[in-house]
Amino acid sequence: MITAVLTIDDIASKNTPAIVDYLREKDIQAVMFAVAEWAEANYEEAVYTVKNGMILGNHSATHPSFSQISLEEGVREIERCEETLARIYRDAGVERVYRPFRFPYGDKGGANKAALQQYLKEQGFSKLRDTQIPYPWWKQTGLDKDIDTLWTYDFEEYRIRQGSDFTAEDAMRKIHRTDAGVSAPLLADGGSHILLLHAHDETDAMFPGYYKAFIEELLENGVTFTRPSFL
Repeated sequence: MITAVLTIDDIASKNTPAIVDYLREKDIQAVMFAVAEWAEANYEEAVYTVKNGMILGNHSATHPSFSQISLEEGVREIERCEETLARIYRDAGVERVYRPFRFPYGDKGGANKAALQQYLKEQGFSKLRDTQIPYPWWKQTGLDKDIDTLWTYDFEEYRIRQGSDFTAEDAMRKIHRTDAGVSAPLLADGGSHILLLHAHDETDAMFPGYYKAFIEELLENGVTFTRPSFL
């Protein structure tokens, strides 16, 4: 058996409602991480995610690399996004129960990592349940202790762009890889994953319905999507 929790970065986009509608059709609840600037630019689309049962998390205000900014700037990035998320939940008429956070690019802040983790803990951010993840490297690298939400598998579909040497076919083939080039082989029996997709209109233009194609491929290969829960 293979289980997975779906996370989607870079909310909101114009294609966000279509993604949400498809997930509801498949009875998949996702954690969607919002960038304040993009959520404000596509505000109704962001509100739509919450109204329709998705969990909206904090992905910073402007999507910087946290190792390239000061601790104070990092805190401001997080707090500004918190203000945007509070408005989104208020306007959706939904109580905000969980407050997950994901660093852009998975960049945990370099020299400021410990201070940022302490900040997230003190401010009551929610840790996505990861006790089911079986891969030794998850604990060996301390990811089981971090408050922020990383991932075990990245579809890398954001690389599908004009002029890129990474194609839709490459992304589909990657799903079936079992070699060391994939940190955790996606379709290995007994696996349990935190999956990373992105809500990008640019990807939809290159590969229409990309999110459907990937999720259908997983469902056809025995992956069971579980609802997010938090420690």
